[in-house]
Amino acid sequence: MTRSTFRRILPYAAAVLAVTVLPTLGFAEEEAAAAPKEQSILHTIIEGGPLIMAVWCAILATSITMVTLVIQNTLQLRKDRLAPPPLINALKQLISAGNYQEAWETCNANRNYLANVIKAGLARIGRGKEAVEQGLAEHALREATVLRTRNSYLSVIGVVSPMIGLLGTVIGMMGAFAVLASSGISDPRALSGKIGEVLMATAFGIGIAIPAFVAYYVFRNVSQMCIVYADDIVNTLIVDLPYEELHGVQIGENFNAGVVAAAGARKISSSLSTNCPMCSGAVTVGVSPCPHCGSPLDWN
Repeated sequence: MTRSTFRRILPYAAAVLAVTVLPTLGFAEEEAAAAPKEQSILHTIIEGGPLIMAVWCAILATSITMVTLVIQNTLQLRKDRLAPPPLINALKQLISAGNYQEAWETCNANRNYLANVIKAGLARIGRGKEAVEQGLAEHALREATVLRTRNSYLSVIGVVSPMIGLLGTVIGMMGAFAVLASSGISDPRALSGKIGEVLMATAFGIGIAIPAFVAYYVFRNVSQMCIVYADDIVNTLIVDLPYEELHGVQIGENFNAGVVAAAGARKISSSLSTNCPMCSGAVTVGVSPCPHCGSPLDWN
């Protein structure tokens, strides 16, 4: 192409460019300016109004509660927490030696499944085998219920959190369609972006529900295994109690060695021992004075 020819077609090329390409570039700039900018989740929540903010606060509260319950169950639902080995050994020695009052005091000083159940059984030791077994069963059921109740809250969170997320989505969709009804489909991309934002509430609700349900079923099985283990320890500790010799004995806060009316009063088995109220030395029930400090002891 010669220089003269190029000079002749240059004005026509410029005119075509001005008519076709430049308007397209301008439209692209306007379209880019009109495109919705990405916003953070916090900014979206604030713009959603008080109802959306309340829904997101509820989602945040359920997530915090779920994490708290998972941590609590992880720390509490362990065999060594329900029935600590040092407590098992101490109770085994005290009960085998006949120190039932001291065993009750040991249980009273500890707050766990094994201590609470054994404490209830020892408090009824003077009423016979049936009363002891009934007390053990009642308090074992009570303690197991407390453990299962904490875990059941995880199931509640698993059910409620998707509903809270769905509520947030419904509220957001109502606002999106209200805008659509007033302005029409002039900007479909903005509408689709708005719908995507409101669906985040449902996504977060389901994201909380899934781990909550998984944790619920895991801890339910773990708690059952721990309870069975602790119940076996309880049965092992009280299996050889001499109920006939201990008839009438009161163990607990109102400790009393007791007397039995059968052809006259007789003292309770000499295998029962406690501590002297004066010197705290070990003394066998029925012995007076105290062999350690010489103080007279009244066992009636």
